[in-house]
Amino acid sequence: MTQLEKRATFSLAAIFALRMLGLFMIMPVFSVYAKTVPGGDNLLLVGIALGAYGVTQSLLYIFYGWVSDRIGRKPVIATGLVIFAIGSFVAAGAHDMVWIIVGRVIQGMGAVSSAVLAFIADLTSEEHRTKAMAMVGGSIGMSFAVAIVGAPIVFHWLGMSGLFALVGVFSILAVGVVIWVVPDAPSKPVHVRAPFAEVLHNVELLRLNFGVLVLHATQTALFLVVPRLLVDAGLPVASHWKVYLPVMGLSFVLMVPAIIAAEKRGKMKAVVVSAIALILIGQLLLGSLAHTLAIVAAVLFVYFLGFNILEASQPSLVSKLAPGNRKGAATGVYNTTQSLGLALGGVVGGWLLKHDGASTVFYACSGLVLCWLIIAANMKVPLKRASSSLPSPSP
Repeated sequence: MTQLEKRATFSLAAIFALRMLGLFMIMPVFSVYAKTVPGGDNLLLVGIALGAYGVTQSLLYIFYGWVSDRIGRKPVIATGLVIFAIGSFVAAGAHDMVWIIVGRVIQGMGAVSSAVLAFIADLTSEEHRTKAMAMVGGSIGMSFAVAIVGAPIVFHWLGMSGLFALVGVFSILAVGVVIWVVPDAPSKPVHVRAPFAEVLHNVELLRLNFGVLVLHATQTALFLVVPRLLVDAGLPVASHWKVYLPVMGLSFVLMVPAIIAAEKRGKMKAVVVSAIALILIGQLLLGSLAHTLAIVAAVLFVYFLGFNILEASQPSLVSKLAPGNRKGAATGVYNTTQSLGLALGGVVGGWLLKHDGASTVFYACSGLVLCWLIIAANMKVPLKRASSSLPSPSP
């Protein structure tokens, strides 16, 4: 990778990491904390609070991607991060589940992921794009690990309001990274009228869009259930990092050779399909086995190995398959379906947990993942193109 590509990748991955760190710090403790606030005894409301963020994101991702194609990535990303921070501070001041949901809705209005992924595609050559996306995926994995360790500690010191406030601070820091660290694009993104027809009619993009919906629906549903399982198994919230940290660390280490094989050896389809199979196995085992600490930890490793591989590989495929100058539109649609998955997993997962219990949540997720596996089995990966150098960035 060139110095420009490295700077762009590391800085944009840092933005993702700061933002996701805040989100991940909420997930491991929220379902347990919710029991202590008015409205938190309603599991459906708890699920809505986790999923509401995804609803507003899903309504705005395509718009953000389109605007970033037209006026540039940086203004869109910075504005979205400020909106996300405002929502975080609203949730920090909330005293019941309704106002927490309001804060989460506003957080979702800062839907910058499509613009960030498109910016990475602008600033990296195709031969290095999967590597760049893998770095983003790795930063998300590291954020998750750090959040798992830090969340119980921060929650103990500052409470849930302090956690939400810290999320807002992280978002403001990310604005500084956008302004002062991320390099400018080589040229202003070209706006193309009516860009969505080709994006929405591309069968391979549709496969990826459905996949990311299922991926994040299962993740949200999983975090409605797993923290409660760990508490029921005798592990207090403050010690949940003892399960999550080794699981995420080992899955991240094993993700790297899988991504290298996918990119350099032309095994992208085999790696993606295998990762989906790991997600399916993880959900089925969580639904059928006893929930002892050792079993939950082992199954979470299987699940997150698949999850981390797919988080790194799918966005790269989207950028490669996007027609012409429509990367912003393509990533906007992709992130829209991702957010719909977050919302679906939160709302439906909360409803199923309330009425039928944890096993039903895992089996429902397994059904979704099985559909995804069938759809992905016929995927066609893009052919590797000749490498080309990027133009010099604007001063």
